[in-house]
Amino acid sequence: MKKLAFISFVLALQVALVACGSENEPTSTSTPEETDATTSEETEAPETAEIHIEGLADHYHTGDQVELTASLSEDVDYDHWHWYTKEEEQDEWEAASGQEVQTYSGEATTDGLHIKATLYNNNHEVFAESDPVSIKIDDHHGHDDENKQIYQGYFEDDQVEDRELSDWEGDWQSVYPYLENGTLDEVFEHKARHGDMTAEEYKDYYTVGYETDVERIVIDNGHVSFYTNGEEASGDYEYDGYEILTYEKGNRGVRFIYKLADDAESDDLPQYIQFSDHIIFPSESHHYHLYWGDDRTELLNEVTHWPTYYPSEYDGDDIVRDLLAH
Repeated sequence: MKKLAFISFVLALQVALVACGSENEPTSTSTPEETDATTSEETEAPETAEIHIEGLADHYHTGDQVELTASLSEDVDYDHWHWYTKEEEQDEWEAASGQEVQTYSGEATTDGLHIKATLYNNNHEVFAESDPVSIKIDDHHGHDDENKQIYQGYFEDDQVEDRELSDWEGDWQSVYPYLENGTLDEVFEHKARHGDMTAEEYKDYYTVGYETDVERIVIDNGHVSFYTNGEEASGDYEYDGYEILTYEKGNRGVRFIYKLADDAESDDLPQYIQFSDHIIFPSESHHYHLYWGDDRTELLNEVTHWPTYYPSEYDGDDIVRDLLAH
């Protein structure tokens, strides 16, 4: 009996020891390989970032300065940048000489030039790369001598041709608010350095010229909408010929005239609108001076007040850049 009791005691002790050991073991059923994989995923996540190029203008004129900045979506310690360029007809990207920082600076010389920014890690491996942007060069009136002369108002009568209202089609904004808020002060200072008036005198002169309460004009398929304080007045206009004007300085300009259609019924619409944009034959307009009123002949005598309009997608910098080019 004593022997049987002793054996029972030993068995009970073994069971207790096994149970105690089980309480101290991990309850997870993961294998060592699974545990290592989980830890690796948590601590070694791949580095990712996006590069966005900022500072691209809607368009440039030949010789304008192009200033771009590569903006990174994540903060990293890498600072090894390269900028690459590719012309339309090229297949391979070329490293832009001297462009090895986060900003790109160059001269606008090639229309359609593609530019991209690349950031490398410490092993000179590509860490991130931007989508390409394209440089658009639009000199509007051209850079050849003939177009320069026409822009300045020197041309022959037989060079003038009729134009369709579609030459001015689009959504346009008045430049006057940019004068009021000081955005154009840079333009007047530039004119003062090269002209015969002070910056303040130029600003006064252009204030008279630009002033208008028609903040927006939309032209679409012969239909013209005027927006004043957010209120719209619109109607259809038909071509009514052009008039060549001679100014005091001896240069000339052309007014392309459109008359309100006979079936239009609105006291808020002018009978005539007259466009002047330094272009004398069919061509897409990029900005214009507009005269409006009910007396065709009297309107032709207006030479001091010329509300001016630029595409509505232009911001202040775009407008300043364009004005400085002229």
